[in-house]
Amino acid sequence: MVRLSKLLNVDDFRRAARRALPAPMFHYIDGGADDEWTLSENTDAFARYPLAPEYLKDLREVSMRTKVLGSDLAAPVILSPTGMNRLFHHEKELAVARAAARHGLMYSLSTLGTSSMEEVADACTGPKMFQLYIHKDRGLTLEFVERAKAAGYDALCLTVDMAAAGNRERDLRTGFVMPPKLTASSLSSFVAHPKWLFNLLRNRDFSLANVAHRQDALAAGPMGVIAYVNSQFDNSVTWDDAAKIIEAWGGPFAIKGILNARDAVRAKEAGASAIMISNHGGRQLDGAVAPIDCVAPMREAVGAGMELIVDGGVRRGNHIVKALARGANAVAFGRPYLYALAAAGEAGVNRMLGLMLAELERSMVLSGAGKVSEIGAHLLAK
Repeated sequence: MVRLSKLLNVDDFRRAARRALPAPMFHYIDGGADDEWTLSENTDAFARYPLAPEYLKDLREVSMRTKVLGSDLAAPVILSPTGMNRLFHHEKELAVARAAARHGLMYSLSTLGTSSMEEVADACTGPKMFQLYIHKDRGLTLEFVERAKAAGYDALCLTVDMAAAGNRERDLRTGFVMPPKLTASSLSSFVAHPKWLFNLLRNRDFSLANVAHRQDALAAGPMGVIAYVNSQFDNSVTWDDAAKIIEAWGGPFAIKGILNARDAVRAKEAGASAIMISNHGGRQLDGAVAPIDCVAPMREAVGAGMELIVDGGVRRGNHIVKALARGANAVAFGRPYLYALAAAGEAGVNRMLGLMLAELERSMVLSGAGKVSEIGAHLLAK
């Protein structure tokens, strides 16, 4: 039994997740592409921006509230879209969505979620965003837009950095497939985690809930992530396609996966309202720049009117302050809440988010900022 009171930070939740999950599932969350340099660089890069706090301010009242993607948020934090949450806990995406709503944060559901967008809409009373991958079945895209409208989603997000699947060698070594499959190499790891195995056997309903009715690629049997992406995703998507989707949606729209200032300008020209600066958590192109390093040049390129969201490497509340001081409007993260979900379901996610927001508030006070709008470049040492 996990004692949540003993888990004090994201690293603690990571260790708890490792104890809770069979190796293929844990390494799917934890791993990156190739040598995993970008994976570690995403977090390490925050150390390049030390804070220079200001003191002797009246900080009796501190507010983390802000507005991003048209939604009022309790803090400048978005829960990034992550696929196949059923792999990690039987409460799956619904647990994460409920915890996000409880804390007044925006939850993002992936196209490759194991809960449908309608199920999540029913469970999530807070702001929510649906994330699109463009499949070769282009009819799915318009269907997603219409379903998101009908279900009351506040924003859409298009991920653009999956023209091909990254080389995730951990998954190849562990034999990770979806849905999970017991093999000779993985059997001992599954047996060593009886609670996870019991919940898998009790509820074996594993499907990509938002696409299975049109592209049930898993019907023929378990499939690796690389094989799924390469067989199902459309790598011919262009900026014209993005502009058409943005027009069809007609509301707050983020493009996720941009690292280049020139692409940021193209996103603005296409009509996007926000950019999620992301390298897919180091899971695609190894050697890619860390999102926190992209903020300043991107802000200079697009101006003040476009929202920038740092999506990658955020592990501490002071990372959020640093991202905002660099010029971002908000941050997003996925691994921290997946570790928490794996460790203890909804209760784990709720605990982790509470700790992160407490760190953010404390970091604001210790930096001399009583409001999100008071966080700026003046709080950075360089």
